[in-house]
Amino acid sequence: MPKDYSRTLRIADQMQRELADLIRNELKDPRIGMITLTGVEVSQDYAHAKIFYTTLHSESDNFLVQNGLENAAGFLRGQLLHRLKLRVIPQLHFIYDESIERGVRLSQLIDEAVASDRSEKETDNN
Repeated sequence: MPKDYSRTLRIADQMQRELADLIRNELKDPRIGMITLTGVEVSQDYAHAKIFYTTLHSESDNFLVQNGLENAAGFLRGQLLHRLKLRVIPQLHFIYDESIERGVRLSQLIDEAVASDRSEKETDNN
């Protein structure tokens, strides 16, 4: 089992590299723009792949990016067929990755807490 798991990870990593290249160089859809692929998870039977992405667009524009990626999924899958030497190319499922936004928000909350703690200490010392 560990050997199969390792192969799945290698395939996911290769898919992420190839998809990033394809999206950057081959897709002409203006809805997609600049996105970052944050991860790829491939199912054990290689039938499905979850592609996690993030973008600099506003939250309302994420809907357009998602639609653009879903419309391009067939093209991307066909291109992966030529680039990867696999019998089965997984169905591509694009999922917006909110972890970066959550991380930024948590960082802001921590900074605010530290700043308020400092201001309380300064007022106590005076």
